[in-house]
Amino acid sequence: MTMEEQLSRGPMDLPFLMLVVMLTVIGVIMVFSASYATAVSEGKAPTYYFARQGIFAVLGLVIMYITSKINYQAFRWMSVFILIAALVLLVVVLIPGIHTNRSDNVKRWIRGFGPIPAFQPSEVAKLGVILYFSARMSKRTTEKKKQFNTRTYTGVALNKLDELGFIELVPYGLLLLGIIALMALEPHMSGTILILVPAAAILFAGGVRLGWFAAGGAGVVGLLLLIMSGKDYQTGRIAIWRDPWAHPRDGGYQIIQSLYAIGSGGLFGVGFGQSRQKQLFLPEPENDFIFSIVCEELGLIGAGLILLLFALLIVRGYWIAIHARDRFGSLLVVGITTLMAVQVFLNISVVTNLLPTTGISLPFFSYGGTALMIQLIEMGIVLGVSRQIPAPKQG
Repeated sequence: MTMEEQLSRGPMDLPFLMLVVMLTVIGVIMVFSASYATAVSEGKAPTYYFARQGIFAVLGLVIMYITSKINYQAFRWMSVFILIAALVLLVVVLIPGIHTNRSDNVKRWIRGFGPIPAFQPSEVAKLGVILYFSARMSKRTTEKKKQFNTRTYTGVALNKLDELGFIELVPYGLLLLGIIALMALEPHMSGTILILVPAAAILFAGGVRLGWFAAGGAGVVGLLLLIMSGKDYQTGRIAIWRDPWAHPRDGGYQIIQSLYAIGSGGLFGVGFGQSRQKQLFLPEPENDFIFSIVCEELGLIGAGLILLLFALLIVRGYWIAIHARDRFGSLLVVGITTLMAVQVFLNISVVTNLLPTTGISLPFFSYGGTALMIQLIEMGIVLGVSRQIPAPKQG
């Protein structure tokens, strides 16, 4: 057995594993409670969504374990191929007949075929960007420094830009601009944010100068605002967010019902399975707004405990990143953990109307088989990194 094989067979981080399993199990149970009224209204079995989510959860947990047994160094070379596949899918989803018609002029989902359900290419893009950025940034300190001809004005300028750290950011910036352009054609603003933030976290952890974050952040915000100003549905969402009760029958209906559900839960909730808003009042209660049902049925205490589990998972993820065996493993976990943290924050912010409504699901809870499996694969990568954490030295 080689040294690499021995490292990949080390003990995984049990606290992280238990938190993932607990959130997955609770999430599947909440899908059952939140979805049966919707399933019945669609002429399906009451357990239709629950059964499908349960199958994907079991498969996802198995794949998570298998992924954790893979030496995470293999993701260095795999990152390029996963990123290329993600970019291809982001192009393919724009082709008429390939994407689903879930709403007017929105092309975010590739149609399911056979046993493969519909899925969003942005889910693959998130993982692809995290893997590629981590692999590239991990070699930052070992790459040979570029030398330009100082006898020319161009060479002098390039040397100065290299000293400021600009040139090394060009490949990352061009890649992100390309992804932003493709996502804008879908359009998918929330998915774009969930790609940009983990990428920025990896660059920050990799040692990129803070000044470039200020400049890049301002540029990205300006670009996103420009894209939003040209999209009627985006400006409409902002108007609804500011006063949902002014639009009770169109865009504001969902958030109003969400707030009713949260308020109805009180301190202890109305009881598991007893939600009133899921009885066809709150649209898609098993999906992006499932946390509203959690608040209604389990109350402030139950919802708070679930948020505590998420907080512990995120903190433990960053702990693994700090103690990772090498720079690549550390950056991988930083990217995945940041993605998880941002996704939880944005989903909770949307259902409480802290932020405008976006199509961001709650990890482990919102209905969606492929999204759940990709999330569990990401958790498997984190567990794979935890297997190779060096044992503490004996005093």
